[in-house]
Amino acid sequence: MTKEVLLSLKGLQMEQSEDAGEIETITPANYYQKNGSHYIVYDEMTEGYTDTTRNIIRFQDSYVEVFKKGLVNVRMIFEENKKNITSYLTPYGNILIGVDTESISVEEKENQIRVQVEYTLEANYQYLADCKIEMELRPRKEGIRLA
Repeated sequence: MTKEVLLSLKGLQMEQSEDAGEIETITPANYYQKNGSHYIVYDEMTEGYTDTTRNIIRFQDSYVEVFKKGLVNVRMIFEENKKNITSYLTPYGNILIGVDTESISVEEKENQIRVQVEYTLEANYQYLADCKIEMELRPRKEGIRLA
């Protein structure tokens, strides 16, 4: 995999009483490997603000870690069959977030890496939704093929 990649990031939240809501973002990112871990680095803009948030995603076979630093600050850890709690600092205030990870899958090919994470999301110890994140990395020169 090359250093300059396109990251397709899909998030799906299935709430108890409502329809599933899916969000997809495609953004340029940098990718590298170090000490057996994969890293994705990209900047994110938040509507209505000029400050950016630096995102660093580190992953292995059954472990995903998301760091956000800037306008939003958080360190979220996803580990199979484990619940992790963290503080999510936003411009609107601080939220206690819990992620109870059911499964993580990583699929590597020559010019593609796919990561899927399924988890339950809580805020301030209250159930919010069952969630699924799908990440796909491809070299920038190839682009993202939408299914």
